[in-house]
Amino acid sequence: MCGITGWVAFDSDLTQEQQILEAMTETMACRGPDGRGTFVHTHGALGHRRLAIIDLPGGAQPMGVRTPAGEVGLVYSGETYNFRELRTELTGLGHTFDTDSDTEVVLRGYLQWGTSVVDHLNGMYAFAIWDQRTETLVMVRDRMGIKPFYYYPTRDGVLFGSEPKAILANPLARRAVDLDGLRELFTLTKAPGWSLWKDMREVLPGTLITVDRNGIHPRTYWRLNAVEHTDSRDDTVAKVRELLTDIVDRQLIADVPRCVLLSGGLDSSAITGLAAARLAQQGEQLRTFSVDYADQEENFVPDEMRDTPDSPFVREVAALVRSAHENVVLNPAQLSDLSVRRAVIAARDIPAGLGDMDTSLYLLFKAIRAQSTVALSGESADEVFGGYRWFHDEVAVKADTFPWMAFSNPLAGESSLQVLNPRLRERLDIETYIGDQYLTAVAEVEHLDGESEIEHRMRTVCHLHLTRFVRALLDRKDRASMAVGLEVRVPFCDHRLVEYVYNTPWSMKTFDGREKSLLRHATKHVLPHSVAQRVKSPYPSTQDPGYAANLQQLAKELLTERDSALFDLVDRAWLEGAVIQDPATLESHTRVGLDRAIDLHTWLDMYSPELQLD
Repeated sequence: MCGITGWVAFDSDLTQEQQILEAMTETMACRGPDGRGTFVHTHGALGHRRLAIIDLPGGAQPMGVRTPAGEVGLVYSGETYNFRELRTELTGLGHTFDTDSDTEVVLRGYLQWGTSVVDHLNGMYAFAIWDQRTETLVMVRDRMGIKPFYYYPTRDGVLFGSEPKAILANPLARRAVDLDGLRELFTLTKAPGWSLWKDMREVLPGTLITVDRNGIHPRTYWRLNAVEHTDSRDDTVAKVRELLTDIVDRQLIADVPRCVLLSGGLDSSAITGLAAARLAQQGEQLRTFSVDYADQEENFVPDEMRDTPDSPFVREVAALVRSAHENVVLNPAQLSDLSVRRAVIAARDIPAGLGDMDTSLYLLFKAIRAQSTVALSGESADEVFGGYRWFHDEVAVKADTFPWMAFSNPLAGESSLQVLNPRLRERLDIETYIGDQYLTAVAEVEHLDGESEIEHRMRTVCHLHLTRFVRALLDRKDRASMAVGLEVRVPFCDHRLVEYVYNTPWSMKTFDGREKSLLRHATKHVLPHSVAQRVKSPYPSTQDPGYAANLQQLAKELLTERDSALFDLVDRAWLEGAVIQDPATLESHTRVGLDRAIDLHTWLDMYSPELQLD
């Protein structure tokens, strides 16, 4: 896991631009605290910051191989989980290796197979290759979009980086934000390729982009296809168990301390149980971590998203697998600390407006990093297996929009936009934007002939989650973790599992009348009964009114700034009303609005963007 960046300029001599490349590279220091390096040719330059996970002494980057026709250089972020098998295969084809790293396997795989190397990889990765032999840049992102990757076309080439901040460090990149950027910021459609920053784009998941003197050429190398599922229910459960066991075994490979994120829900508990069993075979004890809020369990009140607190279930799982468990407990002062909020916004480069769900994740990862460098997460199981409540809500499923927007959700819908300046809301025309994005997303779904109405619709719903919703969560997870130098792996995003479960019928995904039937039955052998039967509960959010009160105090301070650019984005009258409400009865969407306003103000102060609002 690392941070990568680079610059291709066919009409310039980049050997004279070392200082700018160094500045771009240094923005990735948080992603790679263990090493740094650059690779510079006349028209292609690469920068790298390293987080050492595998082959600690031998995996330094950029990594290059000299050939008779020219040098080939690679900067790589992520992990290739089948690198040992590929290394054996490449050795049989005549390649010799100087290191034990997966990075060299990817590089030599490219020398052997060219861009078809992508078809051989199992993992999470974003990497760039400068091939001096043909003066071509190759940019590759993993199938599910686990690792972030952005690029910015220039007059004579391209800039790229793991995060926007690397690109923005180059004077060629404008810090401009227009209405198109803001439309997606204030919704949850996860438009493909979107970046908040004007003219900057994401490398799409499952995509390979080549850049040469003739331009920028994207190629999709992986997508979700509809395939008939012929396995019986029992065989399907067995296959899911087999895949998950293999995936967890592979993702435990590391030369640094490992752990699992444990929330007490089905997803993280399944990973915990499988990981603990594997490590026990090796004579090791698993380390687990959870996050909680001061007095949350004692004062918990069920809400529209959460029926039960996490802590009792966390304790049961930790006791069953005998893990070395640590519960990271946070209070309102920590969650509303402006220095923490600034760190989160710096990590994400955007004012996401998720408040304590972002700051708590960052603080959890920071606490974990003091003891572990690699963590396994249950992220994405809900998208793969159909776990969210709106999957099982008839109104949300049948709605002619994204299901998570049709469900009662304080982060989406009209109520979440009340904080915005009315003139800006009118210009954004969010309703039309969401409708257009929805039609575009639905048009990408491939169906099988003869599907029933419900199977047809649920395939669409699953596709929307796997190509839209999950990408937003994966980006949040990656940014928060890499901001503190922690690698978080996501077993449920292994493309073999995703492809297999995606094509199982909805009736099989819910065969016991519950959500995530396949996962529940495939992993019940490593779960406490209470967790196997627990209803879905999302990432925890504090219920302490002290947090709401702190937000109101911060917002009051914003209101003293009469000429702030914030009020080009935020409705001053709305904010004035929100700060005088009783924090103990503050509605969830109002709290979201306060968080959004504070995030926007902080982001404006940190990034000084050029706002193009006309």
